[in-house]
Amino acid sequence: MLPAQAHRMPQIISLVTAEDRSKPTQFWQLFSVMGQKRILRIVHDFYHRVYEDEAWFRDVFARVGDAAHHVRTQSAMWIDVMGGGFHYHGAEFRLNFHHQHNAFQLMTNEGAARWTKLMIETLQACDAQINHDPRIRPSINTFLQYFMSKYAAEFGFQTSHLFGPTNPAFRRKVNFMNMTDAAIEALSDVDLKEGLLARGVDLSSSQERQALIKKAQSL
Repeated sequence: MLPAQAHRMPQIISLVTAEDRSKPTQFWQLFSVMGQKRILRIVHDFYHRVYEDEAWFRDVFARVGDAAHHVRTQSAMWIDVMGGGFHYHGAEFRLNFHHQHNAFQLMTNEGAARWTKLMIETLQACDAQINHDPRIRPSINTFLQYFMSKYAAEFGFQTSHLFGPTNPAFRRKVNFMNMTDAAIEALSDVDLKEGLLARGVDLSSSQERQALIKKAQSL
């Protein structure tokens, strides 16, 4: 999900999203643009739908506690993961622990599909809470898809349930002038081509990797 050396990139480790709306908001920066009330509204709406749903789905949650209980615990986790808690770096462990112990029975294709359906309905109903910044919904989708994929791998169900458009893969800016020849040779094809295009190099006449490497090394 993140590039190598991500821990040294300020735009990634920051819990505050960039003011430039052309740059995506990472899901751990969502609290900085949503705040507590908007997050609580989404979680509250979701669990209202859960407790109005069919018994096979609803009862798994009801055995743990009422809707208010789940709103409290889940909203705390969302706020934590989205950059609003004091113990942000432990949030993923707490989120995993919660699901592994409380919702094991729903970690199936059917359970994941129903959970996804209700969450999509929730986000659509709460659009007024998140449409003030077009980066919010893709970031929430990225957050949901990331954890759903983790649970799919852990519990062995399929993750074909998409929440909608997600953030694009992070692309680092490549500065060939500050790189050794060996470092340029180690670049992926995508980074190599994007770096050359960013410098205004015409790639229409040459697509061979070695030719691209030589162009980059000559800059």
